[in-house]
Amino acid sequence: MSTTGFVTISPADGSVVCERTYATPNQLDAALTKAVDAQKAWRDVSLDDRIAIVERLIEAVMARKDELAAEITAQMGRPTRYAAGELLGFRQRARHMKHIARDALADVPAEEKEGFTRFVRREPLGVVLVLAPWNYPWLTSVNAVVPALLAGNAVILKHADQTPLVAERYAECLAEAGLPDGVFQYLHMTHDLVADAVKDARVDHICFTGSVEGGKAVHAATAGRFVAVGLELGGKDPAYVRADADPEHAAENLVDGAFFNSGQSCCGIERIYVHESHYDAFIAKAAEVTKGYVLGDPRDEETTIGPMVRTRNADSVRKHIADAVAAGAKPLIPAGTFDAEKDGSPYLGPQILVDVDHSMDVMTEETFGPVVGIMKVKGDAEAIALMNDSHYGLTASIWGKDADAAMAIADKLETGTVFFNRCDYLDPALAWVGVKDSGRGCTLSRVGYEHLTRPKSFHFRISS
Repeated sequence: MSTTGFVTISPADGSVVCERTYATPNQLDAALTKAVDAQKAWRDVSLDDRIAIVERLIEAVMARKDELAAEITAQMGRPTRYAAGELLGFRQRARHMKHIARDALADVPAEEKEGFTRFVRREPLGVVLVLAPWNYPWLTSVNAVVPALLAGNAVILKHADQTPLVAERYAECLAEAGLPDGVFQYLHMTHDLVADAVKDARVDHICFTGSVEGGKAVHAATAGRFVAVGLELGGKDPAYVRADADPEHAAENLVDGAFFNSGQSCCGIERIYVHESHYDAFIAKAAEVTKGYVLGDPRDEETTIGPMVRTRNADSVRKHIADAVAAGAKPLIPAGTFDAEKDGSPYLGPQILVDVDHSMDVMTEETFGPVVGIMKVKGDAEAIALMNDSHYGLTASIWGKDADAAMAIADKLETGTVFFNRCDYLDPALAWVGVKDSGRGCTLSRVGYEHLTRPKSFHFRISS
């Protein structure tokens, strides 16, 4: 890895998207000093004015929607037909956090007590360092950037080397929206410089989205500091198709939940447990739907599944599949189904594996690619045990008709979010949170604001 700069290569055709120079320690120092100074003034800007700037940010981003969508496709390979959807998701989440800001950030009164005024105020933390990934570059970053700004914090954004243009576009759109200089900054940083930033006392909160190993590195860098860290890490998200489910409907939706974005989603479906009464019908429908994908150049409108972000990522998925097959798993999608599939490239077609078990990495370790394993189960108890047999816990999905039965199952699942008859979706009105190795802390919803502010109590005795 170069210590001076990097080149972003498009997975679509291997072309150079951009070349950038890494920030120096002196540039990090200057950015942190600027952020601290800018935040002192920003926190005194009225919430109404902060909301107005976020409204203009949304307008600026949406005015460039087509351009920014094309950049998503070029940088990380999502098909053109879906890329603009990420910008629409950005708008939805930013609007929601803007909509609830007044209520979520309002003073919290204590019960009345004669002769006293008592309340809790939510104060900004200071400087928030946002470390964002490449797989959903706008959606993952908006979860922290917009509410942090609305809460009165300054933000420094470090985006993945695969999607550096997103950080730059944030800066351009926020400047167009009228955000004061220094309140938002971005830096392209090496891992070592990120560690320096995490250790710096001028950083008051870190929001990291990425791998478990990356989260451990960030957490280790905070040793000796009393600083809050939000970690949104990996997943091995399960789905359970109950005996009362429509197997064909569940298959159509779960295939999409497994393979959208080439399976490169932290909350994508990676393992499925199907009641034995529906197993044959489910896997038949799942295979039929999967064979209908069009793997190809993401810039083509006909393409429905594009390349993975890098060849090494695709090779990691290929290894999970090969190891599982060697251990007895059976692939349902024959070799040669997808013309664009090619070893030694990021182009990898979707695959379904049956005859799998929890001795295989493909059922226990995050694969983060277009493959899903399916197991037959006898009932709820077995499904619950298997769904919880994981060191991850981001989301889980239940499919059926009996909502009360699903609720009883949901209460027993060790996960941050439980879906019923849907999957692979993030609702900004709900807390986005993981358990176990899927992370800690929270973004979005009213609860997310609590992690970007600190409570300050006011206890006034009022003279008679």
